Amino acid sequence: MNILYLTTHLNVGGITSYLLTLAQGFRARGHTVYVASSGGDSVVRFSTQGVIHIPIPIKTKSELNIVKLGMSAFSLVRQLKHRRIDIIHSHTRVTQVLGYMVQRFIHVPHVTTCHGFFKKRFSRSIFPCWGDAAIAISDSVKEHLILDLGVPARDIRLVYNGIDVSFFSAATQINPDERRNMRRAAGLGDGPVIGIIARLSDVKGHQYLIHAMKLVLGRYPHAQLLIVGEGPMEHRLVALVRSLKIEKSVVFVPTVVGTVKTLSMIDLYVLPSLKEGLGLSLMEAMAAGIPCIGSDVGGIRNLIHNGVNGFLVRPADPAGLAVAIQELLSDPGKSKAMGEQAHLFINRYFSQAEMLLRTEEVYRECLKIKG
Repeated sequence: MNILYLTTHLNVGGITSYLLTLAQGFRARGHTVYVASSGGDSVVRFSTQGVIHIPIPIKTKSELNIVKLGMSAFSLVRQLKHRRIDIIHSHTRVTQVLGYMVQRFIHVPHVTTCHGFFKKRFSRSIFPCWGDAAIAISDSVKEHLILDLGVPARDIRLVYNGIDVSFFSAATQINPDERRNMRRAAGLGDGPVIGIIARLSDVKGHQYLIHAMKLVLGRYPHAQLLIVGEGPMEHRLVALVRSLKIEKSVVFVPTVVGTVKTLSMIDLYVLPSLKEGLGLSLMEAMAAGIPCIGSDVGGIRNLIHNGVNGFLVRPADPAGLAVAIQELLSDPGKSKAMGEQAHLFINRYFSQAEMLLRTEEVYRECLKIKG
């Protein structure tokens, strides 16, 4: 099978990680994989896996940017002329529209994946472009597609994100000396590290974690908060840390290409999102055996069973976050047990193999219908 993935860019992020997992898996299964995008710092990672990158000028966030979409469609169709593509799979709202346009020329099935929640817009009701099948990555995303965007339930396939659990398990195998050196290089001390790896946007809830950290420090003065990511909230978050006078306990680090070493520095992972399609970074932390705390929203509920493999806390609740953090810091036995349960849970229900199997089923179903 010749598979074409469409995405806006290949910079570090959840969709890029998702695509890399799919591409690696399908290449190993003997399929030919192409990725069309505007490029990014992860292109080399795809190339080393034998994935063929097709550059297109799709660097836009607007599905109504007819110029960029038209140029990209023309460029892509031209570059695909001698490549027998069997299926198109789009991963952003912009590339959903692009995939719809390209499908008109090469006449193959078009699958889309909804990775989160879209705002209701008039253009999305008159020009949906959901393809022959729309993959929802969690139960809450499936519900959103049906209730908010009017996608027929018969067109939706529920396929949970999957990850290479063994890859992230390597975080537990890094020796203590290397771990200590990495912490020092990042500006961290010897105290327990609470971490989050996520884009610095308001929906991820960093501000509530920072307020919670102020409360945690009252009981655990040597605790540290590691915030990994970049985004529009950066200056506001730095200012908030300063206003709370906890600069010595909070470290900001830019987005990293590989997360295993970063996860190895973290003792407790927190994802306090206000909305979340599923939570890929949370899955990676759980796979690494790190005890986790997440907001009781969206797809996070599919991952954390409260009190068993982590804690769920109400969204926008710094006090609740602080209580959960303090409980795990005060009880190393419980913390270790939750981390172990988190690893087992991800390995059983959210593996790369399961995602590949379910995604391939969607492809073959669409090919059979089109054929």
